[in-house]
Amino acid sequence: MESYLNQYQKSLRDKAAFWREKASSIAWYKAPETIMEIQDNGMARWFPDGELNMCYLAVDKHIEEGKGNSVGLIYDSPATGTKKSFSYREIYQEVSRLAGGLATLGVVKGDRVVIYMPMVPEAVFSMLACARLGAVHSVVFGGFASHELALRIDDAKPKVVLTASCGIELQKVIPYKPLLDAALEEAVHKPGHIVVVQRDQLKATLIPGRDLDYKMVLNTSSEKDCLPLKAKDPLYILYTSGTTGTPKGIVRDTGGYAVALHFSMKYIYGMQPGEVFWAASDVGWVVGHSYIVYGPMLYGCPTLLFEGKPVKSPDAGVFWRVIRDHQVKVLFTAPTAIRVIKKEDPDALLMKPYDLSSLRYLFVAGERCDPATYHWAAAHLQVPVIDHWWQTETGWPMVANMMGLEALPVKPGSSAVPVCGYDIRILDEEGQEKPTGETGYIAAKLPLPPGCLTTLFNNELRFKAGYLETYDGFYLTGDGGYKDEDGYIYIMGRIDDVINVAGHRLSTGEIEEVVAAHPFIAECAVIGVSDELRGQVPVGFVVLKDGAEDSGHLEQELVEAVRQKVGAFAVFRKVHTIKRLPKTRSGKILRKTMRKILDSEPYSMPSTIEDPSVLQELESYVAALNNNESNNQPINQER
Repeated sequence: MESYLNQYQKSLRDKAAFWREKASSIAWYKAPETIMEIQDNGMARWFPDGELNMCYLAVDKHIEEGKGNSVGLIYDSPATGTKKSFSYREIYQEVSRLAGGLATLGVVKGDRVVIYMPMVPEAVFSMLACARLGAVHSVVFGGFASHELALRIDDAKPKVVLTASCGIELQKVIPYKPLLDAALEEAVHKPGHIVVVQRDQLKATLIPGRDLDYKMVLNTSSEKDCLPLKAKDPLYILYTSGTTGTPKGIVRDTGGYAVALHFSMKYIYGMQPGEVFWAASDVGWVVGHSYIVYGPMLYGCPTLLFEGKPVKSPDAGVFWRVIRDHQVKVLFTAPTAIRVIKKEDPDALLMKPYDLSSLRYLFVAGERCDPATYHWAAAHLQVPVIDHWWQTETGWPMVANMMGLEALPVKPGSSAVPVCGYDIRILDEEGQEKPTGETGYIAAKLPLPPGCLTTLFNNELRFKAGYLETYDGFYLTGDGGYKDEDGYIYIMGRIDDVINVAGHRLSTGEIEEVVAAHPFIAECAVIGVSDELRGQVPVGFVVLKDGAEDSGHLEQELVEAVRQKVGAFAVFRKVHTIKRLPKTRSGKILRKTMRKILDSEPYSMPSTIEDPSVLQELESYVAALNNNESNNQPINQER
């Protein structure tokens, strides 16, 4: 097996030659002659004159190769008690007709289509149908409430929205259509049509003239062929939280993404075509785009769509049941899922009834995998546990132990080494490289490899300011960390106000906007603090207006407001009323220092602080809370 070091050095020494070779694995309509085109901002456009179609690679190509009856998608829903497999031919029949239906509704190349669905096969079919037409899909996570959905609709300006009548959380049915209707009422942009998947658990009320039944659209449409697209044509927009509270629309191209995902399936995840790959995520997040849908499907691996939770579906053994039932080779999930399973079943007794001999690797990402979680999973599963690190912006891993090459030793707490194509540096505030072992800002030297973001939708200035202007010639990841003497990278967390709740990136600014809207609140700060299960959770600190009094219901009101405006997945459950917030002389709230106090970490008194006594007050307040027997748990642990 080829060594990692050899492949990695080749990828940096001659980027164009390296990726030309990898691109030859893709079935192009027109093979690219130009491999890498450097733009004025230092970013590369990959394979700009090549032509392809992602839906063709994921579906049609397998049929043409005689694999039409092979399984391409497995749907396992403990929520509904459903297990169903779809062959590539069955996927083709649904996707090509749905593409025809969207075309009848006026959707053409470059139009945007918003998809707001739970984990149902129709969500995958909708994404592929958009790709087939050259329409740009924007999948919005079903956990988002109406306000967040409205923001995304106004930014993307979709011609059509595809949704479902409901989602299911354990035993609870969540109506989606009322959430969408409220979002459309709030949004300035009004899509032409809403296409609704009517689920048996709840039927939605359709508005005549605007709303259409998904099955009706499908049954009255003819098949639509794949449209050849330029490699640089956008495939999707995926919104990620920004520190301002305004979501950022990450734009992903088609050709570079296809090449990167194909490369990653073989070289990072160690997969072979025909083997079952399971990313236990959601299609609303980047993991769902890359490794539930496009990566496995274009590589020819049956992909598993799971509608359920790691516990209570019906118990903490459900992941092991799914692995056994579908002969999963690689499971990719967030460390939070493993921690939740461990909490419910610390001795892994629920694992014992299941034959897990099919499982080759467990990959974890989305947040730092703490050593305790790593050791528990490794001991009980008896397979390599691979922590790896990447972002919505990159679309595929930046740092990993590449299991398709000669595997390197695992170091618990580290995501391992840079992936081929990524030149990762640890920089200080002046842009100089930090010595081994010293924490700094994680940046990647330009140009980035294929598959990474190309811009922010309709906001090139924000793209440059947020990622490219801090360090000349570098992409700033927004995370801090360090390298050890062997080049292994340790990710220590965000350097901005975006927090990571169970693998979901969430802007504290979004929550602060909701909290600050309460008539009693003069000012507020939302801080992401450490949480044993979820990595981080948001905690609110509020200062009341003069004359306002908390009658005992304020926390409940603010928690409910965040739940309604942002979503329950934010896990915002604690609000503390204090007299004043610590600030700099210029008025900036010292959130980083507050977080360190809450997490009981040492900190230095900021030289720019307006009044040091405010931090002393906060320390005393936190200490009193943590020592208060009636509080039961420390401030940074969930009640």
